Amino acid sequence: MNTIESIRQIALSLPGVAESVSYGTPSFKLKDKLLARFHEDGVNLVLKMDADTRDFYMQANPERYYITDHYRGYPYVLVRLSEVDLDELTGHFRQLWKEHAPKKLLRQHAAGEYGIDT
Repeated sequence: MNTIESIRQIALSLPGVAESVSYGTPSFKLKDKLLARFHEDGVNLVLKMDADTRDFYMQANPERYYITDHYRGYPYVLVRLSEVDLDELTGHFRQLWKEHAPKKLLRQHAAGEYGIDT
């Protein structure tokens, strides 16, 4: 099972990502944009994801990715932490970072100022 600490390390390794609290659970934001948060149940991660990508992952891996009616109209997917590996989560966080990072951070990354491979 993926722990809060291992996911925290993944998220906070990305420039500009900060830990916060959303709905009473640990969350990770880039500026004011929520990238992910732990679900209240403690066993799932709420991960920002556009609807098309979310639908693809839910169809390809329904044991890992799903939504409830509550999330149907929102750009998030629920991830069963017991079913996903850390490399896959790292890939999701890196993609989110690239999609939502401010231009200045993207330029700094492109110039090699950060030791991350996105």
